[in-house]
Amino acid sequence: MLSSWWISWTILQSSVFIMLFKTAAVVALAATANCAAVLSEKRNSGCPGDQEPTQVRLAYHGDRGMSVSWNTKSKLAKPSVEFGTTMELGGTVSSSESVTYPTSSTYNNHVVITGLQPNTRYHYQPYCSHRIYSFTTAKSVGDGDDFKFAMVGDMGTMGPDGLSTTVGKGAANPLKPGEKNSIDSLHEHKTSFDFVWHVGDIAYADSWLKEENGGYITPLNLNDKGAEYDKILNEFYDEIEPITRDVPYMVGPGNHEANCDNGANLTLCLPGQLNFTGYRAHWNMPSDVSGGVGNFWYSWNHGMVHFITFNTETDFPNAPDEPGGSGAEFAGPFAPSGAQLAWLAKDLAAVDRKKTPWVIAAGHRPWYVSTSECKECQAAFEPLLLKYGVDLILHGHKHFYERESAINNFTASEIEKNPSAPWYIVNGAAGHYDGLDTPTFPLVPTSRKLIVEYGWSLFTVHNCTHLTTEFIASGNGSVLDTATLYKARTCDVTKDHH
Repeated sequence: MLSSWWISWTILQSSVFIMLFKTAAVVALAATANCAAVLSEKRNSGCPGDQEPTQVRLAYHGDRGMSVSWNTKSKLAKPSVEFGTTMELGGTVSSSESVTYPTSSTYNNHVVITGLQPNTRYHYQPYCSHRIYSFTTAKSVGDGDDFKFAMVGDMGTMGPDGLSTTVGKGAANPLKPGEKNSIDSLHEHKTSFDFVWHVGDIAYADSWLKEENGGYITPLNLNDKGAEYDKILNEFYDEIEPITRDVPYMVGPGNHEANCDNGANLTLCLPGQLNFTGYRAHWNMPSDVSGGVGNFWYSWNHGMVHFITFNTETDFPNAPDEPGGSGAEFAGPFAPSGAQLAWLAKDLAAVDRKKTPWVIAAGHRPWYVSTSECKECQAAFEPLLLKYGVDLILHGHKHFYERESAINNFTASEIEKNPSAPWYIVNGAAGHYDGLDTPTFPLVPTSRKLIVEYGWSLFTVHNCTHLTTEFIASGNGSVLDTATLYKARTCDVTKDHH
């Protein structure tokens, strides 16, 4: 039998070894971080402060590319990004895109990195940044591994110039003291999804006058030369940066991007705050590699899914935001007559449903919803979405969550029974200054679940036959609704053990 002193000595040695091992690991991690910081400082020493990147953001650019964008106080002659699979980086790509517009206090810089490996983690550093960030490229077409993505709609600035614990006259649904908002919640969960899809109504900078008239922002100032609008816009982009610098943030247009006063009094709007100007300058969606137009309509693939953003605001017959439209935004069009619908038909017809069996489309305004619907949107888009067998259609615009059935021209079918029609989900409940909406009762016959609470949607693409949605309450992260779509089919997808 071993003596007690030997056992004690052995335990002591083991404890010391474990302590030393842990200390060495911490030192190694610290050394790696310090090395990265030193590398970062050396690369960007001597950069003037007005060239320091803010609002860093990512967007997919095909499965082998990534768009990196950021804002600076001054114009960059040659925006550039260093990148690589290690912290030493090693590659550099640059562009000439450093653009601004009247009333903007910043320049938008856009660089696209191409030739990357799919589903691969890269580190990157924008010009003059003192930090190295990372991203993961899109899954290759036909990759059969499961994945998750987040969807939000109608998410605005949070805090004293947006949604907070107080409201002004005419607004409602303030946050409870200490309650998390949707930006907080997305940031907390960002390692659980591959990307965010913001389906229109971004920042709500056009609420500035409503907030001033309601006594929420003081003083009332109609002659600030667009400063309050610009301030709210930049606050939002700063607030979402902890998300957008790490995961791609794909966007679509909503009516609140159109101008500075949401169609109410456009005489107040200076040239830089009309006609989707800020939206067009800030984002860099992959329309150039998908045949689309700007940040208005485009598509991309990610594993088993073909994703489509379409534009419910302009560029189709009787579009609500065009001159003479019901939205009174006096915006667009942004392409020749018929271009968007022709593009959508061509894009859908080209999908290889063996490799990307799922087709998911998103446009801001809904036409199946328990309140006023966009009939002109339905007339334009539903025939094509039905013809080509789109599986799921996502909308925002209405400030609540409503899960519908699968629907073909008002006829419902249940999603667990292999429907041939698209499944519709409306989620404009992410939160902004105005609060939430009250639906119209009785609910439409196609409605299956309605929730009036701040939240966002998390989707899981399990395989080629099953896709699940969860509605996540922003305040506490609980799942308030879940449902799974089933499609009976076989697919030519493969598991990627990259």
